[in-house]
Amino acid sequence: MTDLIFKSATDLGQMLKARKISARELLQACLDQFAKHNEALNAIVVTDIPQAMKAAAAADKRLDAGEPLSPIDGVPMTAKESFNWTGTPTTFGDPAFADNIATSDSDAIKRLTGAGAVLYGKTNVPLDLSDWQSSNAVYGTTNNPWKLSRTPGGSSGGAAAALATGMSAIEVGSDIGASIRNPAHYCGVYGHKPTYQLVSYKGHGLPGSVSTADITVAGPLARSAKDLSVLLGILAGPPEPEARAYKVSLPKPEQKSLKDFRVAVKLTSPVTDVDHQVQDKIAKLAATLEKRVARLSMTAAPDFSDEENYQIFITLLRSTASKKLSDVQYFDAVARAKQLSNSDRSYVAMMTRAFALSHRDWLRVHDRRNQMRLAWDAFFEDWDVMLCPVAASTAFVQNYKGERHERLIPVNGKQQSVIDQRFWAGYSGGYYLPSTVAPLGLAEDGLPVGVQIITREYDDLKAIRFAELLEKDFGGFIAPPGY
Repeated sequence: MTDLIFKSATDLGQMLKARKISARELLQACLDQFAKHNEALNAIVVTDIPQAMKAAAAADKRLDAGEPLSPIDGVPMTAKESFNWTGTPTTFGDPAFADNIATSDSDAIKRLTGAGAVLYGKTNVPLDLSDWQSSNAVYGTTNNPWKLSRTPGGSSGGAAAALATGMSAIEVGSDIGASIRNPAHYCGVYGHKPTYQLVSYKGHGLPGSVSTADITVAGPLARSAKDLSVLLGILAGPPEPEARAYKVSLPKPEQKSLKDFRVAVKLTSPVTDVDHQVQDKIAKLAATLEKRVARLSMTAAPDFSDEENYQIFITLLRSTASKKLSDVQYFDAVARAKQLSNSDRSYVAMMTRAFALSHRDWLRVHDRRNQMRLAWDAFFEDWDVMLCPVAASTAFVQNYKGERHERLIPVNGKQQSVIDQRFWAGYSGGYYLPSTVAPLGLAEDGLPVGVQIITREYDDLKAIRFAELLEKDFGGFIAPPGY
């Protein structure tokens, strides 16, 4: 069963359709992995196995009759804890919501299970989905399967760990600050951050929250790039009431092979240093691609500075987070913002100003963001994809002391603020662009490295196609040893 549980979801779907294995047998294989490894990893924190057994039996009936619902009918899946799943808690890792039991399914879960995927559990997150680690007072800490002392990433950390260890074949996560991309990079799996609002966010949130926040998206994680395209095809589309009026028709990529791609590459930034282990893997890929793609540049970039990019992203990101502040916290931020020097561009200063931002000033920042969106769109007239890091380093040693922005990680032998790597989260995220993360193998420290593949809005399938070609020619998912 070891080879079986690490196959892609689409390969498993083909095996199920050919009746080489039953959905119940495949579910049991994943449950065996769960029983064997989850205690050490703590990736899957909620289960409903009886319901999953019923769903697998129903899938087998459809498959026996030759009537599969989709290419993933009968394939086991898990979902990020923050997505509503009927009869189970949605807590966001907050003990105050330990009794928040969902009475309906989120659109993402509804669409995947409606396609026949067999959902048996939910995966761990950080408190309020706000860390690149996955630990909270409700469920505890999730560990990286490659090295238990390291973070699996966040906030979809449990999702990536479950996939990497064969406990699940399909995952759905969310991403506002690399929460799909970062765990995919740290755990060596594939992840896709879709174009903003391409995938319905309905049913992802705590009680009282019904609107989709700025920047944040829902999207798939998997063990192959092909899985991402299949899953995105199932997930994409608006919620009601918008779905009454329009449907999604993503453009199909014209590129058939690597030689059809025009590729820009960015290895580092003045905003944040990137560890040589990560840079070297992407640089090696670029050197190999140079002779195989239509055109490659190591200097091409959209027409704005990295510094402005980062400042705009942090302002938009943290102003979105201000919704959760209490009145006391908000008015404290307003008072502190007034005392800041105009020249102070530190993260804490940018965060404080964003918390205190008036709607009038937010509209001005939003307008500049849209100007930069157009600059990105113009850039992609000349280039098909931008390749860049996902994060500043490989998975770092878990550390929960103090505030997140106070924590340091080693980068090229020096201590760097963990928050600086938000630049790579916002490089595409702040401007609504899709990004696919594809594994590139292992760094010198034996931990996975992924590359971020950015393309223009609604060209999601182009980024995934590039990841598919990389997977074909350069290898893809590697199972961590011991699983």
